[in-house]
Amino acid sequence: MLGLFPVTAAIEDGGLVLGGAHAEELATQHGTPLLVLCERTLREQAAAYRRAAPGALIAYGTKAFPNGAVLRLLAGEGVGADVATLGELELALRAGVPPDRLVVHGNNKSDEELRAAANAGAGLVVLDALDEVERAAAAGVRRVLVRVTSGIEAETHEAIRTSHHGSKFGLPEDAALEAIHRARAAGLDVAGLHVHLGSQLLDLQAARMTVEWLAAFAASCRAELDWMPAAVDVGGGLGIAHIEDEQPPSAEEFAAEIVSRVERSWRLHDLPQPQLILEPGRSLVGRAGVTLYRVGVVKRASEAVTFVA
Repeated sequence: MLGLFPVTAAIEDGGLVLGGAHAEELATQHGTPLLVLCERTLREQAAAYRRAAPGALIAYGTKAFPNGAVLRLLAGEGVGADVATLGELELALRAGVPPDRLVVHGNNKSDEELRAAANAGAGLVVLDALDEVERAAAAGVRRVLVRVTSGIEAETHEAIRTSHHGSKFGLPEDAALEAIHRARAAGLDVAGLHVHLGSQLLDLQAARMTVEWLAAFAASCRAELDWMPAAVDVGGGLGIAHIEDEQPPSAEEFAAEIVSRVERSWRLHDLPQPQLILEPGRSLVGRAGVTLYRVGVVKRASEAVTFVA
């Protein structure tokens, strides 16, 4: 059972211990419900991604847990941030995430959000729709990725699949080619491509297929537009175990497989190797937290959760 808990979790004298602190004492001191985060687990997960993909930009998927202390800790480990709202962008900047490690998302970005990304000097803005091309250029955005839908359906809940045909995220192939053409004509630096399968992925097969599909699409971009992606962002989505029977790949296994598959697939199409971008969310922070409850204690909503990070 402790395999589902942070790496520092242990049972001592019949009670749960986290990072050397007894859960009973934490609950007494801070009240419950209480979310406790394990710093060592966060650092080890970040290190696993960095170790397996040493040349990649690792951008934490902030939506997994938008918390300033977590963003600050991860930034100290060389991890950037994937943000999708004005609030997440501001949170990441206040936490000290370097602007060149920011990837700005959103499938319905407003002009205000595009201007904020440009003013912050965000390293990359991901274009999800054709109408964003000219608006991004007008807002002062400089460097972009074009998000494309592969049509590959991941083995996860349908509500968190994002790369199937008809998805509200990204563009199908023909529209993505048009977006690249229009973005270059508008003076944007089209750095590369983005794709994301979905969330809570528990195996590697769909990720492998997606990377191979993306390499073939990059080859089509070369043939159709005389353009090749200098960067490819394969999103995140690696899941965590919520019950003992679930056995997802480790962060290191997942990242290493992506790196290997990109190198091989790009080589097969005689394409120059791109910079790789990964956007882990749940797999970075999901196992780091434990929520403590004391049965029978009721608090007002404003006091319901205390964050310790």
